[in-house]
Amino acid sequence: MRGFNKKLDYMNGQNYIAHKNEYNGAIQSVKEHCENTAKLCSELSIYELKDIMYNMGLLHDIGKYQIGFQKRICGESIEIEHSICGAKEAKDIFKDGNQIVGLILAYCIAGHHGGLPDGGQAIDTMENSTLSGRLKRITEDYSIYKSELDTRPLSNNLVAFIKGILIDKDKAGLIDLFSFLVRYSFSCLVDADTIDTADFCSEYPVNRSLHTDFSKCLSKICDKINNFTADTDLQKERKKVQSQVYRKIDSEAEIFIFQMPTGSGKTLCSMRFALERAIRKNKKRIIYVIPYNSIIEQTAEEFQRIFGEAAEILRHQSTFNIDDTDFSEDYRKTVKLSTENWDAEMIITTSVQFFESIYSNKRSKLRKFHNMGDSIIVFDEVHMLPAGFMQSCLQAISYITKILNSEAILMSATMPDFENYVRKYALESNSIVNLIDDESGFKKFEKCSFHNLGSVNPRDLMSDASRCPSALVVVNSKREAKELFELRSGSGRSFHLSTYMTAYDREKVLSEIKCLLNELEKKYSGEPVPEEERILVISTSLIEAGVDLDFHTVYRELSGIDNILQAAGRCNREGKRQRAESFVFELEGYGDRMKNSDAPVITSNLMKKYDNIADPECIREYYDCLFRCEEEKHTSMAIHSRCAGLEDIPFRSYAKDFKMIPDDTVSLFIPRDEQSNRMLELLKNTGIFDARKAQKYTCSIKEFELDKLIQINAVKNEAGIWYLTNDKQYKDDTGICFDSDVLII
Repeated sequence: MRGFNKKLDYMNGQNYIAHKNEYNGAIQSVKEHCENTAKLCSELSIYELKDIMYNMGLLHDIGKYQIGFQKRICGESIEIEHSICGAKEAKDIFKDGNQIVGLILAYCIAGHHGGLPDGGQAIDTMENSTLSGRLKRITEDYSIYKSELDTRPLSNNLVAFIKGILIDKDKAGLIDLFSFLVRYSFSCLVDADTIDTADFCSEYPVNRSLHTDFSKCLSKICDKINNFTADTDLQKERKKVQSQVYRKIDSEAEIFIFQMPTGSGKTLCSMRFALERAIRKNKKRIIYVIPYNSIIEQTAEEFQRIFGEAAEILRHQSTFNIDDTDFSEDYRKTVKLSTENWDAEMIITTSVQFFESIYSNKRSKLRKFHNMGDSIIVFDEVHMLPAGFMQSCLQAISYITKILNSEAILMSATMPDFENYVRKYALESNSIVNLIDDESGFKKFEKCSFHNLGSVNPRDLMSDASRCPSALVVVNSKREAKELFELRSGSGRSFHLSTYMTAYDREKVLSEIKCLLNELEKKYSGEPVPEEERILVISTSLIEAGVDLDFHTVYRELSGIDNILQAAGRCNREGKRQRAESFVFELEGYGDRMKNSDAPVITSNLMKKYDNIADPECIREYYDCLFRCEEEKHTSMAIHSRCAGLEDIPFRSYAKDFKMIPDDTVSLFIPRDEQSNRMLELLKNTGIFDARKAQKYTCSIKEFELDKLIQINAVKNEAGIWYLTNDKQYKDDTGICFDSDVLII
């Protein structure tokens, strides 16, 4: 390293080095780094944990006082572990009534480089990577830290806080809540450690925060909402429903239940509500959590169009890359830094990013966790949380709102009785308010009638759909979508949508569909549409939520009632047509495989019982039945079910299992334009690959589908990245093709 030829007198207790700046030759002492981290860690924390956090930051790097570490940082080739020293010291200092505090510190300090470890067992040896094993490892003397650093005594407020929350809980509740506090504490530590290290070691200071003026944003969104017309009965009812929400802006609650039907304007309404709460309660940020990557783009762009320069929106999703924008290099750096720890005042992200960040053990993911505190958090389509993660997710929402001073808005067009489930899986003291008291007007948002077609022949289905002025056919799998698309008939305009296509191509197709639908409405309003002008779209469920398209007719393969209602939300969105229909069907040759899933079976039974599946009673019965069937799954991921006590919490093992999206898929890079081809050449020549930038050219496929492509020599692997080598295996309209007959060798 440049600038470090000076031999240091560390043997005499002088100049113990934590970091070196390779740009200017500056040296940061261990004392300086530990004290800086302690102060910042305390500043990032909630009031009740500030003493814990200060001591954690102070002790986290005392292992750097080991002579072996000092030799290493001065250039000698020595392997030495430094993070376990602070963990050992914390366990020793905080005992005799403060064992919980000592254990929190031990987990966090031991994992502050490699991630939170599993607690392990008492029988673990020093060779084990568990906390128990690592605490048994022999270290060099680091006691010189006692002459340089002073730990802070614990306040009575802290002790009372710990006892008040934890001690009175049953064993399961104690474990779940303790693990939450450990991950939160870890988040504060690694963010403070990273910030101080980066600030010292950087070539020049870089702004790391994105700012939003909530007051200006509120004014802009109010103008937008107030400018909407209220001429039709539907539009008048939309205003009435939204007014119920605004009347409760001053309600004292931590969790808000926000149920509004599809087409009632819940996206803008929820953001206005969030802005009002953020201003009145002096919250630091708004976090908008969306279930799908496929709809986060348009939501973020809609908000950005409304807010303009008043909001610097952080979009944290796999498919967005700041390098694709026209912003300055400094701003791009700020966005990237803000993404690492969510140092922004308005964030739009996915539910996967949100919850996997909470339940991860990794430094990079958990770093942002503490910035979920003191926030307004909107969960869109919250009913779509996977059953197996229901308890863990609702617990996290409960703890964040109660302990971290945040507020949550649970939003959906088809809401189950979430209050019961929040009560069941969370702290009893959480206050909950329903924002909608009067659902009598919801029927006006039922813009289409539902019909059960039963089992239908695929070819007949396509023939019927092609006769509609515009029709959307939604099926349960990518294979079905592709096969139905091949069966389309007539001379009209037809489109296919699925994740076999890259995001790059899906965005183009969606934009074209929207333009054509708008033109169709203007040109043939209420008039017969010629066959060649008709529009037919065959899609998977990716089109169901948040996609602003308006079809005359919707066909939806049997699934859960929530999916069917979401699909129907793409039909007659403004209620301008007197007759609009949504058909539910099962495909001959495909339907049997759905019988193993609870949701379609329950839906099928309820369609026999209710004339209208959009009836609130039908929806509630659906969720009651579904949750009863899946109750075992709800608790399967609860962390208390994985350990016996606080000493053996499996942070690392649990994080591996907490995958809201199954990881049996492989990312396949599909070069589609000049930029993507340049990326591929860079990968081949240098091994460098920007995974985030590549997302819009990437498809997720199953491992067996990759095997098919390997067998026909259609793909290659470079530096761990799979990419398509033959463009005949990808079609613009349907995406990846796995059939060998299209391949010319």
